[in-house]
Formats: sequence, structure tokens, C-alpha cells
Amino acid sequence: MKRAAVTRRLIGLLLLAGGHPSSGFAQDALQPYQLVRSLQLIQDRIAAGDHAALPMQAKLLEMADARLRAANAEDYKDPKNFRALLVYGMSGGNPMTVEAATSRATTDPQSLAIAKGVIDYLNGRPGEAIEALRPIDPMALPPDLGAFLALVKGSLLAGDQPATALGLLDEARLLSPGTLVEEAALRRSVGLAVAQGNAARFALASTQYVERYLYSPYASQFADSFVSGVIALHMSISQEKLGDITSMMDPEREKVIYLRIARRAAIDGLNELSAFASARAEQGRDGNTNQDDPRALLYASLSTVTSGTIEDVRAKLGKIDRTRLSEGDRALLDAAQAIAGEVVAPPTALPEEKPAPVAAEQPPAPEIATPQNADDSGLPPVEGAISEQPAAPAASGGPAANAPDTAAVASADATTVMPASAPSPAAGKEPADPTDAAMTRTRRQLDLIDQMLGAAPK
Repeated sequence: MKRAAVTRRLIGLLLLAGGHPSSGFAQDALQPYQLVRSLQLIQDRIAAGDHAALPMQAKLLEMADARLRAANAEDYKDPKNFRALLVYGMSGGNPMTVEAATSRATTDPQSLAIAKGVIDYLNGRPGEAIEALRPIDPMALPPDLGAFLALVKGSLLAGDQPATALGLLDEARLLSPGTLVEEAALRRSVGLAVAQGNAARFALASTQYVERYLYSPYASQFADSFVSGVIALHMSISQEKLGDITSMMDPEREKVIYLRIARRAAIDGLNELSAFASARAEQGRDGNTNQDDPRALLYASLSTVTSGTIEDVRAKLGKIDRTRLSEGDRALLDAAQAIAGEVVAPPTALPEEKPAPVAAEQPPAPEIATPQNADDSGLPPVEGAISEQPAAPAASGGPAANAPDTAAVASADATTVMPASAPSPAAGKEPADPTDAAMTRTRRQLDLIDQMLGAAPK
């Protein structure tokens, strides 16, 4: 009830301010800490999904900025007002305002150190910010300030000390539950858990976020991290757990999440995950299926193109309305159709080779030992042959890490030269079996499917 009363008063002040361009008397009616507290209440409503509060946040930031600039040294002798200045800065405030106000404030050394760290953070100097804030324990501060400080420190240390950063984000949540601070801390925890390969932490943070902040305007950032995490941790997250998390979403958001997972999984060659996600996207909920969604049909086809009946896959691909696909998905559709057509094309007949003539005076060609890994034809390996080993993972460890080596696949069509001393390939041999040749050709086409999907835009 108290929070509701404060919010009603705040709305009244904003309406009054709207009629006065300078909004001077409205902001003068409140102390700096009161304005900043009102800003926090609006931000908490935004985190809970009240998108209508976004314009109010912008107006409150403007009012708070003017009030904090106008505050004098006497105002900042009140610890609540100086603390409000720091919270304002960490809430997306103007670093110039924080710096100017700090220069005329008289306060304790720890508060000045926090102010320096906040100014460095806002001005894009993370190294200096970390040094200034490192010795300060957020749990020893008043909860409103400590929560923001833990969030900032956790963000600064995320790259170099992810475990420490996760602990700080937990402190931020503990100090400020149900607020925009907790929303941001949970959202960042999801990405950090992925970076650490911690599937249990990823699943827990994702579950908590979906339960509490699914309708936050920042939920799209969570969705990006969630989809990337499912792909990166697919070996450690069961389909049952994934289903538990998405079941808390509304049907439309669940469908979109599964479509995104299916697409990424298909491109990365994770056929089982892609098939599962495609099926869940098509299945829908409450009797409303999504089988007419061209994206679900495309991703389901991609997940079976190397293992299903190729004619069935071609038929599914042919039914897709390409006008309803994005440019990137049209490229995937074109790649899949082209390769599927190549797979079913009749094999080119191999010309019959004749033994090379040997001059009467010429001694017989020297025998060449057959290596252990020679193919069934008994021929020695050709120079420039492609290694069967998978391509080395990308340094970033991202989705491209499992993509086939483009250069290696392209070199398969390059002309190769036999050693000068090698005998003619068909000498003393029967013509190659056309059936074997067709099987080899089909296998190569299936490999090319993975290559084309790996090169397609994500």
C-alpha cells in the first residue's frame, strides 16, 4: 500500500511537471533522494513488464538530473542525498552530473571512492573502475546502494573473473529482490553460466528469469543468451529440462524460442536437438498447432535432410512458402533444395579406362607398396587428398566451431596430380562398380549439406 501511494504521488508530480517546460517547481518539491527513489519504483514496474512506465522513466531521469545538478554542498551533507546521487549514476544517469555533484560534495572517503568508480564505469574506463571499487563490500552498504554496486562490480569482473562475478550478481539479487537490479543480475547470470559451462546454473537462472521477468522490455536480451546457452550446453541439458523451462512461457514466446533453437541447431549440425525443437514449435499448445509456419517446416526438414528419406524431405521443402521467410532463411531453403536435388540426381556414368600401352623395350613399372590406409581399389593415396579429420574448432568456441572447413571441402573438386612414377589408375583393374561410385557421390553430397548450412547466415 505504501508503494502504491508513493507511485500515485509520483504520477501527480509528473503530470504537474508536464505542464511546465522547466519542471522546476515539481523537482524542487522533492529532495534528491526522493526523486531517485521514485525513479527506482518506476524501474521496478518496468522490470515486472509495465512497458507504459518507460516514458515515465525518461521523464524522471530528466527531473532527477536537474535536481542533482542544482543541489548544493549542504544538500549533499545528508548521506541519503549523496547515496541517491550514486544510485542515479548506476541507474543510467549522466556521468557529467555525477562528476560535477561529487566535486562540491563533502562526504566520507568510502563514498568518494564509490563515486570515482561509478564515474569511471560510466565513462568507459573499466580498469580504473575496478581498482576504485575492488575493496568495497556491497553487503556492508545500505541495501539500495549495495545492490547497484554489486551489479556494477559483477558486470566489470564478468570477463576476467566469471566465478567472482556470479557471486556478486547473487549479492545484488539478495539485496534487491523483485527489482530491475535483480532482473539485470539474473539476465547476466545466464550468459556467465554459459561461459563457464555450468549447465545447472544456466538452467536455474533461466528458470528464475522466466518465472519473474519474462515480460520485461529487456527479455529479448535474455532470449538471445538462452538460445545460445541451449546450443552451447546441449550435451548437458536434457530435453525434459528444456521443456520445463519453456512451459512457463506463453505459447507464442515458447514457439519463437523453439524456432530459434531449431534454426541454430540445424545450422550447427545438431540434428537431434533441431528435430526436437522443430517438433515442439510445430506442436504448439492448447490444441493450436503451428504446422503452417514455414520456419518450423524448414527447420524440421533441415534436421532430417541427412538421415530421412530424401524424397520426403524434397516434398516438404517444396511446400514451403518462401515469401514468408526472412532473407537468411531463404538462403537456407535454397541450399537444402539444391543439395537434395543433387542427392537424387542419377550418377554420371564412369568412362571405361583402358590400360596404357607399354613399349616393348620399356621395363615394367616399378611396384609401389600399398599403404595401410589405402582404399579398396588398392591405389596409393593421391597428393592433396582431403583429411577425414574434423576441422579445428574456431578460437571463439562459438557455433562456427563445429562447421566443416570451407577450404577443405572446396579443394575436393580441385584437380590432383598423380606421382610421375605411379601406374595408370585402371591398369590391371576392372572398371569401377557404378553402384559404389553412386554411393560415394551421395556421401559427398551429404557432406556438402553440412558445409552449406555452416556457411549460411545465422
